[in-house]
Amino acid sequence: MIAKNILSVVASIIKLFVIIILYPHNINAETNDSKYYSNDRGTLSIMYHRFNENKYPSTNIKMDIFKKHMQIILEKKYVFENPRNFDIEFKKPKKEKRILVTIDDAFSSFYLNAWPYLKKNKIPFILFVSTEPVGKNGYMTWEQIKEIEKEDFAFIGNHSHSHDYLIDFDFEDFKKDINLSIDTFSEKLGYNPIYFSYPFGEYSLEQKNFIKQKFKYGFGQHSGVIDFNKDPFELPRFPINEKYGDLERFNFLVNLLPLQFKNVKPIDKYLLKNNPPNLVITFFDQQTNLDQINCFSDEGSGWQKSNINIKNKELTVNFRDKFKFRRGRINCSLNSPDGWKWFGLQFSVKEF
Repeated sequence: MIAKNILSVVASIIKLFVIIILYPHNINAETNDSKYYSNDRGTLSIMYHRFNENKYPSTNIKMDIFKKHMQIILEKKYVFENPRNFDIEFKKPKKEKRILVTIDDAFSSFYLNAWPYLKKNKIPFILFVSTEPVGKNGYMTWEQIKEIEKEDFAFIGNHSHSHDYLIDFDFEDFKKDINLSIDTFSEKLGYNPIYFSYPFGEYSLEQKNFIKQKFKYGFGQHSGVIDFNKDPFELPRFPINEKYGDLERFNFLVNLLPLQFKNVKPIDKYLLKNNPPNLVITFFDQQTNLDQINCFSDEGSGWQKSNINIKNKELTVNFRDKFKFRRGRINCSLNSPDGWKWFGLQFSVKEF
């Protein structure tokens, strides 16, 4: 039985590393009062897109599985994070595990299938909306968005205007896209949301700094658990889809704890000619068992165990090869006495 349980955990970890292949903040503790909280359970954010649109398995989840996901969270007695509380308590360590549900793109299938269930059970969530496709075939209307945002457990987030590959935009065009989304939200809802999610999880440092001027939080698409020290403009989320939404994997990932760190270099996750990057992750003096960290990355020919070195609370990565266009990823985990701790990074890769 023990051997079976160990194999099950190992299988779950492998699945978690593999999922990031399908999906498209430097993640620094930016405040001067950054500290290490050993008992921080963190906030784990999960990301969905489509519901019961089976012809899009890479972004779809079946409703019966989605309901089971929510039931698992309830059975574990984890707290569904209300986005209002997230804003209030972001800089506080979490003594109980919290789960933040997010949905990207405002597809009609969310409104038709998931929204009635979430409303009935008053499960909090953020719906990230790109303003340009609203009202088009397959997308929600502004009337439906307004209906949702009236509920005190439902929040709207900004997901840009065009939902294009903004990392490829000239900076002036990038600003125009974001400003147009802000103007549209202000016109349609009377305000611009405080939450932003980067399309495809891609951004340069210059783009991130612009987002910091317009919003309070920015969400990516790299895996990990939010803790006190995470950069509020590089917040991680676990993507959930049809293929990688199986209950065994979901059971494992919602138990994950934050693997905290002080800072990450390079600050800019947009790789131009610095591919592969010189990656250095600095941890806190109080953290222990860092030599037990394992990382996997997908540079070169695909996912393999990363070549890492840990010395004086710094983890350095010697990548085997360049990351391929468009995105590169590394995920690291540590099996601690409290449970599995996790963080991931995503790089945007320029094509030459």
